[in-house]
Amino acid sequence: MRPLITRWLLTLAALVLAPGAQGEEHTITDATGRTVTVPATIQRVFAAGPTASVLLYALAPDKLVGWPRPLDPAALAFIAPPYRELPAVGRLTGRDNSVSAEAVLKVRPELIVDFGSVYSPYIALAERTQQQTGLPYVLLDGALDKTPASLRLLGGLLGVSERAGQLARYAEQTYQELDSLLPKIPPEQRPKVYLADGPEGLETNLRGAIGSEIIERVGAVNVAVIPDRQGHVGVAVEQVAAWNPDTIIALDGGFFNKVWNDPRWQAVAAVKARRVYLSPGLPFGWVDHPTSLNRLLGLKWLPQLFYPDVFKGDIRTQAREFYQLFYHIELSDAQLDTLLANTRR
Repeated sequence: MRPLITRWLLTLAALVLAPGAQGEEHTITDATGRTVTVPATIQRVFAAGPTASVLLYALAPDKLVGWPRPLDPAALAFIAPPYRELPAVGRLTGRDNSVSAEAVLKVRPELIVDFGSVYSPYIALAERTQQQTGLPYVLLDGALDKTPASLRLLGGLLGVSERAGQLARYAEQTYQELDSLLPKIPPEQRPKVYLADGPEGLETNLRGAIGSEIIERVGAVNVAVIPDRQGHVGVAVEQVAAWNPDTIIALDGGFFNKVWNDPRWQAVAAVKARRVYLSPGLPFGWVDHPTSLNRLLGLKWLPQLFYPDVFKGDIRTQAREFYQLFYHIELSDAQLDTLLANTRR
C-alpha cells in the first residue's frame, strides 16, 4: 500500500503546488505520440536535463525554474545576468540524474520539458514522472532536422510563438545554406572525423548517435563505427588509430592541450597532421555538451573549418549574432577571443 499512498500524496501536492494546475487546459501531442494535457498559460517550466535547459533558456528564459546543475564559473559571463543566479534544481535524465519527484514539486513548475532522443527509456521516464508528480511532461525531438518543429511546438505551449518562429527560421536557414553548398564538396575532400570526448579523448559518439549527427550533417564522415553497438562509448587509442581519422574534433580542453605530446596518440593520422581542433564550449559546446540548440552554431563553424574554400562566412560575426539571438548577450571582442583561442593549432 505504501507506493499507492506515496503516489496519491505526490499527485495531491502537484495540484496544490503547481500554479494554474486547476485552470483552463488543452491537449497536445508530443514527439513520442503521447497526448499530454497542459495548462493554457504556463509560467514555470522544469527542464528535465541540460538539453532542455538550453532550449528553454534560448526560447523563454523567464519561464525556466532553474538549471539542471550549477553552471561552470567560466560560463557565467556568457549567460545573460538575470539568469546566472537561477538555482541548480537537479535533472531527471542521464546517468547522473539527481532529482526526486518531491524535489521537482518543491520548485512549483507547471510543465516538465525534455528535449533530445525519443527512445523508449525516455518515454518511460516521462510517463513515470508524470504519474508520480501529476505534472504534464512533454518530450520533444532534439534531432537537428526536427528542431524547428520542436521549437514551434514548445513556443505555442509557452505563448512565445513569434520568438519560436524566429529561432526556427535561423535553424532552417542554416540547413538551407548547408544543403546548397555541400554538393560542391567532392567525396574525397570530406574529412574523416573522430569526435574526441572526455579528458583522455577516449569517449566518442558512434555514427548514427544524436551526439555525432552534427558531424554527419556537415557532410563529414564519422569514423566511429562498432558493429552491434550504438550511442556514446569508450574506446582505446589503438581503435582510434585503426579508424585512421584525418581530423579530430576535441570536446575537452585538457585532452586538446596534451594530445600533441602524448605518445599514445602519435600514431593517429590526425595528430601527425596536426588536424586536431577544440570545439568552443562556453556557455555550451558548439558541437556537443549538450546536444541542443547550441549545435546550430557548430553548423556554422565546422563547414568553415572543413571546407574553407566553399564556406566563407565570418565566424566572429556569426557568433555575435548567435549569442545575441539565442543567449541574450552581446559578445565582447575579448569574449570572442576566448571562445576561438584554441580552436586550432
